[in-house]
Amino acid sequence: MKLALGTVQFGLSYGIANQLGQVSRIEAKKMLDFAVSQGVDTIDTAIAYGDSEACLGKIGVQSLKVITKLPPITDVCDDIDQWVRQNITDSMARLGCKEIYGLMLHRSHDLLGESGQQLYYAMQNLKKNGLVKKVGVSIYSPAELDAISPKFPVDIVQAPFNVVDKRLLTTGWLDRLNNESIELHTRSSFLQGLLLMPREAIPAKFSRWKPLWDHWYGWLREIDISAAKVCLDFVQSFGQIDRIVIGADSLAQLTQLVEFASAPKKLEFPTIMCDDEKLINPANWPSL
Repeated sequence: MKLALGTVQFGLSYGIANQLGQVSRIEAKKMLDFAVSQGVDTIDTAIAYGDSEACLGKIGVQSLKVITKLPPITDVCDDIDQWVRQNITDSMARLGCKEIYGLMLHRSHDLLGESGQQLYYAMQNLKKNGLVKKVGVSIYSPAELDAISPKFPVDIVQAPFNVVDKRLLTTGWLDRLNNESIELHTRSSFLQGLLLMPREAIPAKFSRWKPLWDHWYGWLREIDISAAKVCLDFVQSFGQIDRIVIGADSLAQLTQLVEFASAPKKLEFPTIMCDDEKLINPANWPSL
């Protein structure tokens, strides 16, 4: 199965449509056990996801491919190599892992700063020493790859991709990553839950994109298929994608998403698209 389980909800209350708050440890174990029983072999977390790593370590993730992410470098970091090694050592201790499958930078632009070369070498050293299998970046825009790729070859990339945000496709990076054998994980299949909300529940600050919402909800009414299923079917229709990271607030929600993903439909998807980062990058939503 191409699904990977995103675990930010295990450590934080996350998502514009989240009404349940942070997932309890008991519920988290049920969700992880269910995901594994359905063939999910990859989990996605990050040092910055509250106590997500600690929660996963208590549950046990030794049989899974674990992806985690280094936090942004602080201005007071004098020894980059030591900072990277300490972060990953602490991360592995919390997770109870002897090896991390994928280590990403949460902020790819750190590679373009004055410490970028040292940071890259430090990550590569972890790979050489067998602590990490693949190194890469989590990005918010394909433009980040334009800047990073010529200087810093990576093994794995995580990027947003959904029925509205098609930049990976339109910029050519979807095919390019595949052609260069770079593992691609996509996230934000539901635009952090915004694409799943009832039309009347869309917050007023998103009203400037009314034509997009009218098209999306009008199309959904015509085909009479769940928005979550359409979103998953859209992403699954691209064979260049290796893993689709999904999060859930409960076992019931995860069960439904896995069911939707297990039997994808071939659809003529709506021709909606938006390149406005005020909408497609949730980090910008608080300023709307």
